[in-house]
Amino acid sequence: MTANSLPDPVRLIESIAERGARLVLVATGGGSGAISHLVSTPGASSIVLEAVVPYAREAIDDLLGGPQETYCSARTARRLAMTAWQRACRLDEAAGTDTGVAARRAVGVAITAGLATTQPKKGDHRAIVAVQTLMGTRVAELVLDKDARSRAEEETVAAGLVLSELAAASGVAEAAAEPTVRPGERITRDGVVPPEAWQRLFAGERSVVGEGSASGDAEPAPGCLVFPGSFDPLHEGHLLMARVAEEIAERPLAYEISVANVDKPMLDYLEMRNRAAQFADRPLWFTRAATFLAKLDVFPESTFVMGADTFARLADARYYGGSTTAATRAVKAIAAKTRGLIVFGRLRDGVFQDSAGIKVPKALREVAYFVSQREFRFDISSTDLRRRALSEVGA
Repeated sequence: MTANSLPDPVRLIESIAERGARLVLVATGGGSGAISHLVSTPGASSIVLEAVVPYAREAIDDLLGGPQETYCSARTARRLAMTAWQRACRLDEAAGTDTGVAARRAVGVAITAGLATTQPKKGDHRAIVAVQTLMGTRVAELVLDKDARSRAEEETVAAGLVLSELAAASGVAEAAAEPTVRPGERITRDGVVPPEAWQRLFAGERSVVGEGSASGDAEPAPGCLVFPGSFDPLHEGHLLMARVAEEIAERPLAYEISVANVDKPMLDYLEMRNRAAQFADRPLWFTRAATFLAKLDVFPESTFVMGADTFARLADARYYGGSTTAATRAVKAIAAKTRGLIVFGRLRDGVFQDSAGIKVPKALREVAYFVSQREFRFDISSTDLRRRALSEVGA
């Protein structure tokens, strides 16, 4: 494949169709030529379920469940690919395919790019492609020489990268060679081939998987001390909360990260790898428990550690579809099923929120231990740390 051409789409479609794949593609900022290259070819309907081009930031935010800290980045590309994979699973299931089969043949492909425009760009010209399947997460990034190509030529290279990564992830790399790059340009890649347990978690065949010192247990034992969170990143405040909670509950603590989210994409395997690496040998559970009620089923009769903001959400009707009836039922279930809640104050919008001052129903207060500011105070959040990291990179 030359810099000004794309691979034979007939061969690519036939090769992917032989493997039973079902695709959803997302392109933002560039690379949409890969979509037209595929869907304008007879036989594309055998593999392509949907193609989406969310060009405005508002469209990307709507697709991903909120504003992104960066838009032309590997993380955003992976989130878009995961959204595409989940969409492919749902569409295939809607057509009557078994859930497990749909998960195994779904492919989510996404590109986010910053290419030549009518105005000079301050940053690099780049294309980042991510592909999500049940068998793995992969991401490829190409930084293009500035002003070396026209916009049309950059689009062709970006589309070629999409098709090349799609072919490789589908096991048909011979059907699409890598795009031709200039001397000094190179494609950098990262990826994870997950353990079987992670695949079964993604496919919905398991609800929980242990990592670190929790990995020896097939299921959590009743009566655990559990600290749920995203831990993006894990910081000293979390570790201090864990130590204080262990002293209060007088038993060891395990962390929990849900790969599923109510209104955002699932975590991909790269994200799981990166977050798990923070815990070393500390016990960590990955679950599909996107809501607190679901966590009660995974960790029966357990004590949960949380911040004041999470505690307030337990009784907020907005998190139950706006239904006060559903919120009331949830509060009763939480109070009945949990062994206790250890609630910490936290910094919110520049103000430290004392846990004891949160207004919640009596049933929740009766099962809660409110950690005082004398016992714990840490004026930093994971969001603040991510923002600092991004500003340092930008600097």
